[in-house]
Amino acid sequence: MSRTIRVGLIQMNSEPEKEKNVEKAVGLIGEAAGDGAKIICLQELFFSPYFCVQQRIEFFSLAETIPGPTTDRLADAAKRYGVTIIAPIFEEDTAVPGTYYNTAAIISHRGELIGKYRKTHIPQLIGYNEKFYFKVGNLGYPVFQDQGVKFGVIICYDRHFPEGPRIMALKGAEVVFVPTCTGFYPELWELELAAHAAFNTIYVCGVNRCGREFPEQPATYYGKSCIFNPKGERLAIAPSEEHVLVQELDLDFVQERRKYAPFLRDRAPHLYVELSQQT
Repeated sequence: MSRTIRVGLIQMNSEPEKEKNVEKAVGLIGEAAGDGAKIICLQELFFSPYFCVQQRIEFFSLAETIPGPTTDRLADAAKRYGVTIIAPIFEEDTAVPGTYYNTAAIISHRGELIGKYRKTHIPQLIGYNEKFYFKVGNLGYPVFQDQGVKFGVIICYDRHFPEGPRIMALKGAEVVFVPTCTGFYPELWELELAAHAAFNTIYVCGVNRCGREFPEQPATYYGKSCIFNPKGERLAIAPSEEHVLVQELDLDFVQERRKYAPFLRDRAPHLYVELSQQT
């Protein structure tokens, strides 16, 4: 009997009011759970519009601690539905006052906070003023385990860099989730996710925001959340509007693929020292 897991990706257009977005997300989590999803990933900064379009001091009021009101609300939903939830929010650090991160909180199917990932690569582009708000993540690339699955998370701009998914695959991750808010690089969206999946022989699940939230944002967030298998083949893709994407993954295929494509085995890390020397 093969090991399988159903995953759910929640693709939303966020409203100005945080509580409405959280309530909507909880409803969509219930919808995904009703379709059998056991691990459910929300989009980047799901509980608000993508405020990084602008540089405004008042948006710092959106930040929360982890745990905090939103993760507590999602913990109740996780426990009620028996699902693991990946919840990317604007985090206020309690250890260092005045420090903020773009963070994904990981909540177990028992409603327990089991860890978090802080976004590593922080862009400063037209319409993506993230360096104004977020510090570079300091937690590395952790791998989490729940529902019998080992998985990791990278956030949006992180997907343009191959190191994170490779490190998580080497740590045993079978699935990597990529919560995102993007209207840029549509030519790279599927290409990069497929490449991460193929090079690391893992499943990769990208969940994107959709719609327009500010008149001045440079591009419409195009949705198209999608899932790729360890061969780099696309298993499922969402449309451009709000959507709940649920897909079953055959976890045994990760090891089967590695017998045929032993890319992790055949690395030559002693020759890669130059990577760490280039700054």
